[in-house]
Amino acid sequence: MRNLNTNILKFDWKIIFLYLLLVFIGWLNIYATTKSHTHFEIFDFSTRYGKQIIWIALSIVLIILILFLDTRFYIQFSSIIYLLGILSLVGLFLFGKKVNGATSWYAFGNFSFQPSEFVKIATALGVAKLIGEKQFDMEILRNQLKVFLLITIPAILIILQPDQGSALVFLAFFFVFYREGLPRYYIYTGFISIVLSLLIIKFGFVIMLIIITLLCIAFLSYLNNKNKYNLRKYWLQYLVIYLIATIFTLSTHYIYNNGLPQRHKDRIDLSLNIIKDTKGKGYNTLQSEIAIGSGGFLGQGYLKGSQTHGKFVPEQDTDYIFSAVAEEWGFIGGSFVIILYMLFILRIIKIAEAQKSKFSRVYGYSIASIFLIHFTINVGMVIGIVPTIGIPLPFMSYGGSSLWAFTALLFIFIRLDANKSNEW
Repeated sequence: MRNLNTNILKFDWKIIFLYLLLVFIGWLNIYATTKSHTHFEIFDFSTRYGKQIIWIALSIVLIILILFLDTRFYIQFSSIIYLLGILSLVGLFLFGKKVNGATSWYAFGNFSFQPSEFVKIATALGVAKLIGEKQFDMEILRNQLKVFLLITIPAILIILQPDQGSALVFLAFFFVFYREGLPRYYIYTGFISIVLSLLIIKFGFVIMLIIITLLCIAFLSYLNNKNKYNLRKYWLQYLVIYLIATIFTLSTHYIYNNGLPQRHKDRIDLSLNIIKDTKGKGYNTLQSEIAIGSGGFLGQGYLKGSQTHGKFVPEQDTDYIFSAVAEEWGFIGGSFVIILYMLFILRIIKIAEAQKSKFSRVYGYSIASIFLIHFTINVGMVIGIVPTIGIPLPFMSYGGSSLWAFTALLFIFIRLDANKSNEW
């Protein structure tokens, strides 16, 4: 306890304030989306907003526990924590409870626990431990394979549940790897692959093959006119690149049409405007967009949103919580929340860069990346520019597992930062 008291003044209170503000705003909107004419008392714990108060109160207990532990605990036991996280995912296939078609939960009476939320913490600690080693060099292929394997194992186990949305979050670690020296071509290749995949889905593989062929011919003609020697010298490399692009186009088309579950195809098709279904598959997104649009500049007023009050937006207290913000608080309120998240993430990055140990810096970048991808995908999903993916908005969406996991992610870093003057 004495160690905790000596570090209280060293805690970054700016980021703690942002955390508390986001949690408070989240609860206000959970109340708005779940209250009814028969249940409106704030401390009615039979309601979802009442249960969220319990989750928030327990989060305070969790924070005290995290801050009480010595920083050496997180460093020395990070590998064990990672292993326990993997075992918790494996255990789901034996003891898990199926919810909405995915075996992602453990059920203990009325209490449910989603381990994939906490595995993000375990993976962040594992990545920090591995990259934090003094002799670790990200440019060495063997080390690249190690970190890729570290994030691939939990991602695959989550995909098998199946919960592809939660697995997608593990791509956030590539921002961390890039910061720590991962060659740029990995990022460039990944970005080009994503863009090319979306274009293939949108326009079809035949049109994309024609476009790729024409671009290659135009590029080779340019090189031939500019420097014939380079074209003769590197023609084989250019041919290989063209063949890879062709194979990628064909394989993407085949996997999308034959390997992807229909529900995911529908979500992607809706977001790319390939199909329109305002009463079926696209109903959630449409109602969310209507709610956001009806908010206007200043909003309809707290507890006065027509879409929110009428319960037109499904899952509005969880995945679509931002639509309640935009409807009742308007463009001003929605922009304010977005600015809060940006300040929050930038603050984490600033603190991470100030760390003296590589472990703390890598962990800081890990959680900043996780928060960023959660925020970007969730808000993008709510406004209709990203396919519907069931991942929560940090600190604001209803749910104990997500709130505790995000709280633990943040306050472990706050604890590490408070002890940076004693790091070796």
